[in-house]
Amino acid sequence: MAIPPTRPALRQRYDAKRDGVVQAAAALFAERGYHATTMQDLTEATGLTAGGLYHYIGSKEQLLLAICDTLMEPLLAEAEALDLDALAPEAALRALVRAWVEQVATHRDHMVVFLQERHVIERDPQWRHVAASRKRFERLLDRTLARVEQEDGASGARRFADRRLTTFALLGMVNHLPQWYRPRGRLSVEQIADGFCDMVLGG
Repeated sequence: MAIPPTRPALRQRYDAKRDGVVQAAAALFAERGYHATTMQDLTEATGLTAGGLYHYIGSKEQLLLAICDTLMEPLLAEAEALDLDALAPEAALRALVRAWVEQVATHRDHMVVFLQERHVIERDPQWRHVAASRKRFERLLDRTLARVEQEDGASGARRFADRRLTTFALLGMVNHLPQWYRPRGRLSVEQIADGFCDMVLGG
């Protein structure tokens, strides 16, 4: 894979093209599977030659890693921008889950690929970066749930019989959203996110 340009205008065009390659690959991998998708399929979907694909993404395996990265890195950046610690605990939980559901809903193909194909790259040294990003998000979610629990505990009640189990329950609900979510469906992204929160909060 070529080194990205350093000039801002060129880097912006390079990143936009690379993002398009990743999006096209996510759609193909989600539909056909990683192993069944050929380099010829990728060149036809992106309009690039094999050399052009290498220029933007490198190997097919690196493309799979990039798809996984596209899920987590923007979500972590948005979570940081939300300044969750400045929000009331329940408001922080709802804000975080809304951002998370929005990311998964707008990157359905990426999530499908991640769930189906992660075993392909789990032994790759570069996977550690993806795994670390996921672990950071899980800790953030658990910490936010802990704040909710502490606030509730102050009034003499505890919301969660097992907070770790609640964390895993939320992970499962949101991660499998692509299996049934449709953009023009009955519920908006925000309604879905709030519904998930209501379930774990006992509402």
